[in-house]
Amino acid sequence: MPDAASAAPPTLPARGTLLGFDFGLARIGVAGGELETGQASALTTLHDESNDARFKAIARLIAEWRPVALVVGIPVHLDGSEHELTARCRRFANQLHGRFGLPVFPADERLSSVAAEAELSRAGLKGWGERKAVLDAAAARIILQTFLDAHRHEHSRC
Repeated sequence: MPDAASAAPPTLPARGTLLGFDFGLARIGVAGGELETGQASALTTLHDESNDARFKAIARLIAEWRPVALVVGIPVHLDGSEHELTARCRRFANQLHGRFGLPVFPADERLSSVAAEAELSRAGLKGWGERKAVLDAAAARIILQTFLDAHRHEHSRC
């Protein structure tokens, strides 16, 4: 993810697959989505503890899905101030860009986990143990869907 001061922001093609990430210290939720349809789906949650294992798993997902770009949720507080994990998520986004050479787009992830919790509860997953296993992938889906919706709205005004 190039520094805003040093490079123009990447452009998003009209078609292709995106992978979205909900980064956490213990788990990383992953979602996939299509620019053409504007739809995102939860894919998986990575539970690997080491960075090496995490990036190997991400490399396998990239090889399988062949995304044209990546989207990383960046947490901020409701007032827009930085969260404890904001810098870590930006670092993760930079690492993705550096390792895989794909454009990486930041996405506001405010309340994505809260929305994912509510969505999973409505889907019938009442116990925390049931929801915890899929929560991060569901949050990644919400982050990516919000990004796709904003991108579609942005292009419909042109």
